[in-house]
Amino acid sequence: MFKAKVLIKRRKTILDPQGKAVEIGAKHLGLKNINSTRIDKYIEFNVDTSDKKAAEEEVTEYCKKLLANPIMEDFEFTLEEI
Repeated sequence: MFKAKVLIKRRKTILDPQGKAVEIGAKHLGLKNINSTRIDKYIEFNVDTSDKKAAEEEVTEYCKKLLANPIMEDFEFTLEEI
């Protein structure tokens, strides 16, 4: 079994409205040196197989088809045997 740790990031060329809203909030709190805030998604789940290659293929498919928006987001992941 493997634990998958997935990071989904909005592409740099795509505006991140949530990041921008948080950054504006920081400015209102007096944090004047904060800029270029980006909000990403971090997801963990288990993959019930002993075959690492099969786990990699399944995680990739899961990310491409469900977790990440292929138009706006990229993803990367690691697998840890548990």
